[in-house]
Amino acid sequence: MTSDEHKSAAPFDGDFVDVRGLTKHFSTKGGFLAGGGERTVHAVDDVSFSIRRGEALGLVGESGCGKTTIGRLVLRLLEPSSGTVQIDGTNLFALSPTELREFRRRIQIVIQDPFGSLNPRMTIGGIISEPLEIHEVGNAAARAARLAELLDIVGLPQSFADRFPHELSGGQRQRVGIARALALETDLLVCDEAVSALDVSIQAQIINLLQEIKRARGLTLLFISHDLGVVRHVADRVAVMYLGQIVEIAPRAQLFAAPAHPYTKALLDAVPRAVVNSRPVASLSGDVPSPIDPPSGCRFHTRCPVVLDKCRHQNPAARRLSPNHFAACHLLADKPTVAERTTE
Repeated sequence: MTSDEHKSAAPFDGDFVDVRGLTKHFSTKGGFLAGGGERTVHAVDDVSFSIRRGEALGLVGESGCGKTTIGRLVLRLLEPSSGTVQIDGTNLFALSPTELREFRRRIQIVIQDPFGSLNPRMTIGGIISEPLEIHEVGNAAARAARLAELLDIVGLPQSFADRFPHELSGGQRQRVGIARALALETDLLVCDEAVSALDVSIQAQIINLLQEIKRARGLTLLFISHDLGVVRHVADRVAVMYLGQIVEIAPRAQLFAAPAHPYTKALLDAVPRAVVNSRPVASLSGDVPSPIDPPSGCRFHTRCPVVLDKCRHQNPAARRLSPNHFAACHLLADKPTVAERTTE
């Protein structure tokens, strides 16, 4: 572990989010050309990971790989086909509707579209205060004080409380979304492409804001993005997804310096570089397979530049490359699998 990694890891305190065997399949009817009948979309398949308290985990991958589905499962906005999500020791899927309503005070989301997430008929003050009213937190004076505090936290003037969403810029609207998500003393914040709709300069401001809030409040983040450049500035660890499965997970510095999975390497090669530092990029061949009919064996084998014969038939087990670095690839066959390392 480098000194930089050690500094980022020091404040963390045990596993706050524990995801095990999470699977979500959707049923859909095939069109006329597909012969009709029900078909299964393998959105998420047997995904496991954990997030320590106060940590930011980046979840990256191409569009359609299942990132958003995982975020919604972690918040129990979707019900899983199988698997569990435990948050601070509580099994989220075992909660009754009443218990879940109370628990939602601790888990919130910031979505991609800052305009579509805000009610255009409500003032900014009403939008931010609404969670407090729904959960009957404090009296009118306490809510007004909390509103002022939240506007200050996200860097908006108090006068914005009387404005409407259409009067704000995209970055300002996203700050409102963050303020609303923090209103109930949130412990876990899921950011689903929270900066991808913003200009680059505004992206940096929102990223800095999230980092400041995370440090000041000990907030735990699941940061979902297709942009590795953004994730590099936010995440303490990074999980890489491909077609419904996590193929690699590692501390940020380790993953960017020494990626182990061919897909991770391809994603990093595709990150734009300054012209003076440009080099030939080995682009991936072919398209992402359909989640309705995922390939057998390793799901990446149809596009992998170093595919082996067994990749086409056998799904690789996750292997531990170092204490916090895991990857699922047959090229790492000399490394013990997670199961083998556990029984040593």
